[in-house]
Amino acid sequence: MGEGSDVAVKQGSAPERRAQAPMTSAVNWALLGLIIERPSYAYELAQRFERIYDDVLSLAGTSHVYIALNALKGRSLVEEIPGSGTSRQPKPHYRATETGSEQYRAWLVGKVSEDRRRQRLFAVQLAALTRDLQSALEVLAGCEACLEPAGWVPIPIPNPKRNGNGAPGHDVSELTGRLLSEENRLAMAAKRQWLQYVREELEALANGRAGDEPARARLKAPLRGAARVRRAA
Repeated sequence: MGEGSDVAVKQGSAPERRAQAPMTSAVNWALLGLIIERPSYAYELAQRFERIYDDVLSLAGTSHVYIALNALKGRSLVEEIPGSGTSRQPKPHYRATETGSEQYRAWLVGKVSEDRRRQRLFAVQLAALTRDLQSALEVLAGCEACLEPAGWVPIPIPNPKRNGNGAPGHDVSELTGRLLSEENRLAMAAKRQWLQYVREELEALANGRAGDEPARARLKAPLRGAARVRRAA
């Protein structure tokens, strides 16, 4: 076999290379999560996507779902299953493969590290303004304004559904609402606390008191208390 053939075998075809590359589309991952939750056909997926992700993620249209499904199938993350119903041509449904479920779980774990990297990046970039403390304080004020009640919208929690016995039934949207509401509450509190610490550090730097230990002590005290509560739980 010639040298050119060896190169072709090693590199693979274009679809193979795309399948091997990391999947970065947030829409693709979101659709995979919906399919893991419940197998669906394309149009139903589009409706569920719009209802659940609302203004967090958006689709270019129903055709966007078909493009994403083709990408997921190409990576063996989902598979088609025969449709059911009375129509002459039942719509094919899509369900997640074992590989799809495994990669989705790994992707979720990776998002935590990604959030930490983003926060570290913001801290480093903000620190770059320390030679222009007025600009740094203006950026900080803008960040604080984003956390005011007018800058964010509380996440509504839907009323729990009831089963035939009157007991609360399993409702993914209800659970999602509770998770988002609690994450929002805790994240806002932690972010406000951190921004207050940054403000005290910047003001200390402006007054020639860089590394003010009392500011650090005020920040660490509630964090230690929170850690004790978690250990006790």
